[in-house]
Amino acid sequence: MNIEDIEIKRPLRIVFMGTPDFSVPILDALIKNYKVKAVVTQPDKQVGRSGKIAKPPVKRLAEEHNIVVIQSNKIREDYNQIIDLDPDLIVTCAYGQILPKELLDYPRLGCINVHASLLPKLRGGAPIHRAVIEGHSKSGVTIMYMAPGMDDGDIISKKEVEITDTDTASTLHDKLSKLGSELLIETLPSIIEGTNERIPQNEREVTFAPIIKPIDEKIDFSKTSREVYNQIRGLNSFPGAYFMLEGKRFKVWESIIVDEYFPNKLDGEIVKIYKEGIGVKTHNGVIVLTVIQPEGKSRMNAKDYLNGLKETLVGKIIG
Repeated sequence: MNIEDIEIKRPLRIVFMGTPDFSVPILDALIKNYKVKAVVTQPDKQVGRSGKIAKPPVKRLAEEHNIVVIQSNKIREDYNQIIDLDPDLIVTCAYGQILPKELLDYPRLGCINVHASLLPKLRGGAPIHRAVIEGHSKSGVTIMYMAPGMDDGDIISKKEVEITDTDTASTLHDKLSKLGSELLIETLPSIIEGTNERIPQNEREVTFAPIIKPIDEKIDFSKTSREVYNQIRGLNSFPGAYFMLEGKRFKVWESIIVDEYFPNKLDGEIVKIYKEGIGVKTHNGVIVLTVIQPEGKSRMNAKDYLNGLKETLVGKIIG
């Protein structure tokens, strides 16, 4: 055999694109199992009242491993620096910007995404929050090929997890992040070898998970107790559900449903003080607010807040 007939294979070039905490275990799993050529993430930004500049979580992990970091405000315009790396595969997870078609089409193994829902359910930017808010009994992670549309590419693999009655957006976030890292490492060999499945999404089953807006954060006590309960845990630990009382904002972090009904009271009326907290009438019963955060203060047990009051809250309307 002549030396010319021997194919010299270069190491697989993987570029990872992601930004928040959710992406960190996925990148970490990649680093432990493959050579990551570069990491692309959102620019550093100011956080908190101090305006301190903070690095994205993914950037911090990349720097720990001396991996090249690329940051851009407009990846649609700056994608050539990624193409210059000649990636074989691009892996994305909660990156935060739409990729141009030129970049999607470049890697020989494609661009794949780790999405925190069981596609085609809950396409969009807030699938974890929406799964809890909407009262889903299960969620999961989907590995998919990226396409120009929003989360509409072909499915490669997916795995589901139960959403328990006590899960919050925070606990589900951690479950799915871990699950995503495991599923990615299980799925990558088939993608590299070209033996993976490629399943088109059923457009008739599509639902959406739009990002959380301020209007989604205010509690509507005219809804059922279960809907209010799901909203509170679906916004825990960020950004938090809230109500207004006498011109001040109170965030609610935890609650329980009690089996009582006050037919002659108004929705949003504080009807009873329970040992666990503040009982508020809903459309079909009572929700007890157990952990709250008064405006300008730290979160606390509602009973501790009540102990510091000089007047009763019963009979007051909140909303």
